Amino acid sequence: MLKRIATAAVLIPVVMLLVLRAPVPVVAAVAAAVAFLTMQEFLKLTESYGVQPLRLSTYIFVALLFLLVAANAATETPQLSTLKFVLGVTFASAIAPFIFLTIAMRQEQLSGAYPSASASVVAVLYIVLPMAMLVQLRQQVAGAFLLLYLLLVVWAGDIFAYFVGRSLGRNLMASRISPKKTWEGAAASLAASLVVGSLLFSHALQISSFLLRVGLIRRGDGLFYKPELWPIIVLTVALNIAAQLGDLVESLIKRGAGVKDSGTILPGHGGMLDRIDALLFAVPVLWYYATWRVMQ
Repeated sequence: MLKRIATAAVLIPVVMLLVLRAPVPVVAAVAAAVAFLTMQEFLKLTESYGVQPLRLSTYIFVALLFLLVAANAATETPQLSTLKFVLGVTFASAIAPFIFLTIAMRQEQLSGAYPSASASVVAVLYIVLPMAMLVQLRQQVAGAFLLLYLLLVVWAGDIFAYFVGRSLGRNLMASRISPKKTWEGAAASLAASLVVGSLLFSHALQISSFLLRVGLIRRGDGLFYKPELWPIIVLTVALNIAAQLGDLVESLIKRGAGVKDSGTILPGHGGMLDRIDALLFAVPVLWYYATWRVMQ
């Protein structure tokens, strides 16, 4: 528990400073590093399923994808940035199966070709694209504020699910997949996310003005008006459900692989995948909302 708290105390200020103040190319570089570490853990997990991962080709594909994401940071307007990103993501998603299946033809055991290619495709869709979407979110109008909202909503839900589930949880949610997840914890997670999300947007003008005044954001990165609340409530519910599903999906992968944690890189938290599993499902939800808003 102490290791978990100490790690969070170090990481949270660093992440918040990065999200709010760092230039987009720096955010892209850090997101790429996180994606590589997470992908390495994921491909290692696939070995427990009898899969021989296509590591080098997957790393090269992901490196090229993030180079495109970093290059897109120079795009002048959010609308054009979003359009170029959508086109790039669509192309990458469509071509990934063909590339990895073609590379897998070189394997000695052809029975392992499809599983190997599938593992690489899933790694790209499950881990890499959400991390790329996170970078593109930073380029949207009020991008820093949106990422602040995303992180606080997911973290609040995770914290309350953990503590309420441990202390009050009685009804198991998915005992075969995650024996410690309870419906009481899930309800507390949703309630915490709704409170944090609603408060954040209700005071968006004051929060953005303060962050601008202390130099943590630029004017285009903040939200300088009070938006209508009911769409934010719906969005927060969707984000929380997505985050909880992301947690369960990662538990499913680990349970099938017969391991407790995806890695050991973060003391008290396990691996990188253990730490960002909820975000991987939540980021696409918020990215879709922001994209729909900016393309109207």
